[in-house]
Amino acid sequence: MAFSNESNREKSPVVLKKKIIYQCSVCDKVFSRSSILSNHLMTHTGEKPYKCNQCDMAFSQLGNLKSHTMTHTGEKPYKCSHCDKAFARNSDLQIHLRIHKGEIPYLCSYCGKEFTQKGSLTRHMNSHTGEKSYKCSLCDKAFWLKNNFDKHMRRHTGQTKKPYHCSLCDKAFPEISNLKKHMMTHSGEKPYTCSHCKKAFSWNSDLIIHLKIHSGDIPYLCSQCGKGFMRKGGLTSHMRSHSGVKPFQCTHCDKAFSENSTLITHLRKHTGEKPYQCGHCDKAFSHSSNLKKHLTIHTGKKPFQCSQCDKAFKGKENLSKHYKIHTEKKFYQPSQYDNDN
Repeated sequence: MAFSNESNREKSPVVLKKKIIYQCSVCDKVFSRSSILSNHLMTHTGEKPYKCNQCDMAFSQLGNLKSHTMTHTGEKPYKCSHCDKAFARNSDLQIHLRIHKGEIPYLCSYCGKEFTQKGSLTRHMNSHTGEKSYKCSLCDKAFWLKNNFDKHMRRHTGQTKKPYHCSLCDKAFPEISNLKKHMMTHSGEKPYTCSHCKKAFSWNSDLIIHLKIHSGDIPYLCSQCGKGFMRKGGLTSHMRSHSGVKPFQCTHCDKAFSENSTLITHLRKHTGEKPYQCGHCDKAFSHSSNLKKHLTIHTGKKPFQCSQCDKAFKGKENLSKHYKIHTEKKFYQPSQYDNDN
């Protein structure tokens, strides 16, 4: 949708019960101040005057730029009084505190699902209504999710595809959520712990999926072999084992893969990339599993415990070899009494 002139962009103030409100001419949202309406209009025009001086990101509001800057500095001034988590924004802290208070204030009127954030409920409601509330003002596309809308807008503005840069390595990501998840590979932080088996996770979403193992809820079943999966993506990947489809093609050789993650790992053979750096020495590895094995040299840990005796091993393959002692067939050994009549 194009704006013909400046006067079209803002409707005249509307008097409502002796209170002036300012209404957006694009989506009919109302605001108490003209300055808030002006900021809101930038979500329709794509205008982002506040630019980060450390990367290519730009923002429609100054407050968002300040919050973004903290992803570069690592500053998290808002600390939770109940646990050791800290946040760059006070609003994120307030949402987090609901976990401790047990507050889940946003309820879906269609299915009863509860949410701690209004935005999460709004996104969820779109799955019921089919509404695509994020509309591009430069073309006719519309989106359910804001992050998909933001990705699309970057195509119009020409911004880099991966604007979020890790301050500890040279990796970059298309979404800030991807960067946050990546940062945990450096810190090793796993704040979400299973109450049944004490397994810990970096993300709450991973814990929720893990809990289905204990509840026996396996929602995604293969129609061809009956195998069950916790995630829809797991089922989608599994279905390729039946179809033989390998959509992920290497650009350096003729190999193709059914999984994008396998392609990424394969590409490191061509590029020589070793993103997994040991924090104790200068060694680096192309696979996270190789880094884990290597770390046992420094820590002395033997995480692979035999379930049938008290032996433990640094590597899984050594444990597998050891198991043969317990499982291999014991041949009959004749005794001195076998020849007695």
